[in-house]
Formats: sequence, C-alpha cells, structure tokens
Amino acid sequence: MFDGVARRYDLLNDLLSLGRTKAWRKIATAVIAPKPGMRILDIAAGTGSSSRPLADAGADVIPLDFSKGMLDAGRKRHPDLAFTQGDALALSFKDNEFDVTTISFGLRNTSDTVKALRESLRVLKPGGRMVVVEFSQPTNKIFRTIYLRYLMRALPPIARKVSSNPDAYVYLAESILAWPNQSGLALLMSEAGFQRVQWKNLTFGIVAIHTGFKP
Repeated sequence: MFDGVARRYDLLNDLLSLGRTKAWRKIATAVIAPKPGMRILDIAAGTGSSSRPLADAGADVIPLDFSKGMLDAGRKRHPDLAFTQGDALALSFKDNEFDVTTISFGLRNTSDTVKALRESLRVLKPGGRMVVVEFSQPTNKIFRTIYLRYLMRALPPIARKVSSNPDAYVYLAESILAWPNQSGLALLMSEAGFQRVQWKNLTFGIVAIHTGFKP
C-alpha cells in the first residue's frame, strides 16, 4: 500500500492535514534536539521528511522503512541520507546502539505495537530516548466530534480526487480512529519497558508527541 502512494505521500499529507505536518515536524525536531555526535534511528521514515532536519542539525541519522517504494522516493529526494530497508518488529541493529529512536506516524501501522516498542528499546543506549509522533485524540469534546467527522466523511472523498490509491487513505483514517488515546499509548510504552513516559499535545490533541527513556 505504501509503495503505491510513495510518490505523492508528503504532498497529500500536507493537504489532508490542512498544512499542519510541517509545524508538527518542526516541534518534533525540537523535542528530539538533534546535535553533532548524536546517533538517531528514524523508524518508518518514509521519504525522509522527518530525517532531513535531524541530519541538517549534524546528527548521524539512519532513516529506516519497510516500504521499498518509500525508500526509493526518499533516496531521490535526499541522496545524502543512509536510507535502510528494515522491519520495526525485527530491527537489524545491535543492542544499545542509538541515543534516540523516533517514529513519526508509523507506529500505528505496525502489526504489533508493543513488539515494535520493545525493539526500539533494545537498540537504545541506557538512558536513551524514544520519541513517538502519532495521531491521537483531541482533548476538547466538541472539537473531537468535528475532527472525527472530518476523518470519516471528508478525507475519503478528498483522497479519491487527488490520490491514485484512495483506499490507502481510507485505511489511514480508520487506523487513526482505532488508535489508543494519549494515556493509552503511554501505558503501552510503559508496558514495553520505557520509563518516565510523558506526552505533549499538538493542535488540540490531534497529534501527540510521546517520549520515554530506557532505564
């Protein structure tokens, strides 16, 4: 599915989020606080939009994705980044390799959330952080109702007009609705072994940035 939408994936994300993806990415980068000497694994990196600002700050970044189509598109856009094909459920890295692992809008697409979190924990150095950027649930009841109606009523028709694979965006909307809320994801991270888990809401809770530390 992601192979089929790779070419226009970033454009459609910007359109369907009403232009908010760039702002979310900027805040996520600030939370990660990349710097020279920091080793970062960007899981489900797609075309590298989340990896680019980390590398530009001087960090050593590995953008990893399961989709060959996404990796091919990413290599064309960012030929200097070390794109790597891999599975979030079985990372091909040794224990204790990275200062930070991060995943943006990809954790809910794995088939086993806790297993993906545990793999991320395994490759982190002791004291290292995981930063998860993911859709969540708006905290205001009225806004949440409006948002959910947009997801299921407006998003699919828009996707049919602008995407060659609109079913992929129907799936994405459904996966967001089925995803745990902020405290639910924090609980899963704690279950996987992360400590001091906390989150920061963006755009009224449409998106949340969760962080957790490896003991």
